[in-house]
Amino acid sequence: MASAEIEFRCFVGGLAWATDNDALEKAFSSFGEIVESKVINDRETGRSRGFGFVTFATEQAMKDAIEGMNGQNLDGRNITVNEAQSRGRGGGGGGGYGSGGGGGASDGSWRN
Repeated sequence: MASAEIEFRCFVGGLAWATDNDALEKAFSSFGEIVESKVINDRETGRSRGFGFVTFATEQAMKDAIEGMNGQNLDGRNITVNEAQSRGRGGGGGGGYGSGGGGGASDGSWRN
């Protein structure tokens, strides 16, 4: 299922507090099939954090949406639209620590 990991997701910033998931989907629906639209809310207050994501079924729809919606007015606010960074970025693999406990023979011969 490797293909399921490929997502054509836009980051949408500068949203009005009143913009909800449905309004976000409606605003972007003319560019192609939407898989998901989500406004991100604060966990404690439940209020919009002013940004969200729209995931499209195709890369072309995502590119068209970025080109067509970036800088446009949505619910009284000029929004910013660009390609979302994948969740896998950031953090990282911590490489460089090696696998082991310092020197010594890896075959166990030091034990006798």
